[in-house]
Amino acid sequence: MIRKIGVIATALSLALAGSHAVAKVSEDQANALGTTLTPLGAEVAGNADGSIPAWTGGITQAPAGYEVGDHHPDPYPEDKMLFEITAQNYQEYADFLSDGQKKLFEAYPDTFRMPVYQTRRSASNPQEVYDATRVNATSAELLDDGNGLKGAVLGIPFPIPQNGLEAIWNHILRYRGEAVQRNGGQAAVTTSGDYNVIGFDEQLKIKYAEEGATAEELTAENILFMFKQKITKPARLAGTALLVHETVDQVKEPRKAWTYNTGQRRVRLAPNIAYDTPGTAADGLRTTDDFDMFNGSPNRYDWNLVGKKEMYVAYNNYALHSDNAQYENILMPNHVNPDLTRWEKHRVWVVEATLKEGLRHIYQKRVFYIDEDSWQIQVADMYDNRGELYRVGVAYGVNYYEVPTQWSTLDVYHDLNSRRYLAIGLDNEEQMYDFTVRPRDAEFTPQALRREGMR
Repeated sequence: MIRKIGVIATALSLALAGSHAVAKVSEDQANALGTTLTPLGAEVAGNADGSIPAWTGGITQAPAGYEVGDHHPDPYPEDKMLFEITAQNYQEYADFLSDGQKKLFEAYPDTFRMPVYQTRRSASNPQEVYDATRVNATSAELLDDGNGLKGAVLGIPFPIPQNGLEAIWNHILRYRGEAVQRNGGQAAVTTSGDYNVIGFDEQLKIKYAEEGATAEELTAENILFMFKQKITKPARLAGTALLVHETVDQVKEPRKAWTYNTGQRRVRLAPNIAYDTPGTAADGLRTTDDFDMFNGSPNRYDWNLVGKKEMYVAYNNYALHSDNAQYENILMPNHVNPDLTRWEKHRVWVVEATLKEGLRHIYQKRVFYIDEDSWQIQVADMYDNRGELYRVGVAYGVNYYEVPTQWSTLDVYHDLNSRRYLAIGLDNEEQMYDFTVRPRDAEFTPQALRREGMR
């Protein structure tokens, strides 16, 4: 059951249909942050039956023995499974599942399972992110139909969201450090369980979270983040590269993208790397704006903040993240290995995106379930133009202690028509993410992309 937006948000709620709200929350309303609300805007209190505990700060220190560079060990090794949701009993838990999750039980009744554990509200960020969020609450504004924002930096821009656009911007701009180097890959798994791992070398520089950044400088430079991706394997694709500059005001200047093709040995502008263009080497199993559960301009949809609900989501998935787990143990026919997953009951914001009349996208509707503690999209249900469930995205999260941030270790996109899935973020057999890198802006230019592709 979806609970309508709480008292604070109800007072401010402005249902959108092609427009946006510019009203900011008052100082009195923002004072709830860090008291009845967490610093990022979640409810501090637990739920009525105690199955969701109160938030007490999340993980503030790593488990004993952890060193930066390690795959992150499970901070809750003594936790035991409470029960399991299966195709035989999922109807008993229907109020706590999305329609897409229910469809996975129906599609794979013999194998898809959710091992449920006690809820650990492990999400945490540095104090400076909390401080910036408090400032953003009374200063951040959406621009031109929500296709950008101003008056925010570093923290969550809209911790007390007034509408669906603000909530989705919270996901896009959630804290993931200042920069990160990622080595890993993705696999498009066939119905029989066959797959090939596509290797990636990725760099992300988040100007929005850069040390010393100001909201005014962001507006002037008009860059939110820069992303560079190079395929490292298989050999036939190695060297192919992508560069993206995501803008603050996407009406003033839309996303800029370039690709490097090893066959042509040329860098080309790629204005179509957006919306429902098929994702890189993904066998047509995701769109460009599916990456990270949702990214890019929200301008093709009307966004509705439906409310909150309690829901079983993939949280604290350290077994799935472990370097003791090999890809062959993770990637099974139809879905990832349930024995390596952990599901917990958390409160999520429900945001519904409906395609605007006259605009095109392969998804007519998308429903996002966003973790209240971190603003990470946990589940995304995507519907085709007939109104039928088409794809289901699931983010399997962990806390990266050294940042700290709650972020997915693996994103999985289930295509219900082909009965295949795509797993993005495979890093069990790779070096762990490096959040200490501080790349220069000069490393995110078309010239740098060509140099990367030729190595």
